[in-house]
Amino acid sequence: MKKFLFVDLDDTLFQTSKKCQDRDHLQPVAFLKDGAPISYTCDKQRDLFAMLAREMTLVPATARNLDAFSRVDLPFDNHAVINYGGVILLPGGQPDPHWLAHTQAQMVQAHSGLQAIRQLIDAHATAQGMRGRARLVEDFGTPFYALIKDPDGDDNTLAHIETAVVKPWVAAAGCDYWIHRNGNNLAILPNSLNKLHAVTYLQQQFRTEFGSILSIGMGDSRSDAGFMTACDYALLPQRSQLADVLRELT
Repeated sequence: MKKFLFVDLDDTLFQTSKKCQDRDHLQPVAFLKDGAPISYTCDKQRDLFAMLAREMTLVPATARNLDAFSRVDLPFDNHAVINYGGVILLPGGQPDPHWLAHTQAQMVQAHSGLQAIRQLIDAHATAQGMRGRARLVEDFGTPFYALIKDPDGDDNTLAHIETAVVKPWVAAAGCDYWIHRNGNNLAILPNSLNKLHAVTYLQQQFRTEFGSILSIGMGDSRSDAGFMTACDYALLPQRSQLADVLRELT
């Protein structure tokens, strides 16, 4: 039976150095545009990756756009889900044209809302003397979601913006969007944009090609839960947002 691992990247397979508990034997695997290393793997992550890669076809499922994904130095050679599911890359790196046309049509409908929440966030940040500003994350000529980071990495600032601006806007009638906040990232996404949709699409493609498949989903955050639970089994790092949710249940 063909086996597939749909796996998130940041804070699942690697993380920034400040998030590494054990700083010995770290290896850089993701880089900034200027070539400087930004994210690292530890021994356990490398051993896990090697073990899974021996037995399974690894399919990244990441929020990264094509440029950021291209700066990840891990040996992925199959499909990849990027932009929170907005784009599926085929083996060789070209976008799946059918999926891209599907999501681009949905993003056209969502664009005015993304522009509206970006402007609301920036107006509030300016009024409150905050330095961070929102932007629309684009790829293949398409804006997919709104994102704000705090320049000082202050989670409290993003929590304030989420509570004061984003949640009331999303709760308003006709707002077809959802919120993802984890660490220094606050993203506002259309409901039509979700890793779950892209992973489900690929699972069907793989079943058509290979028959019955075994799928495992692996991720660290609430935004990964959808595609993970669409798989036969789920894996998560011990130190993660999803692990904290499970600990609250014990």
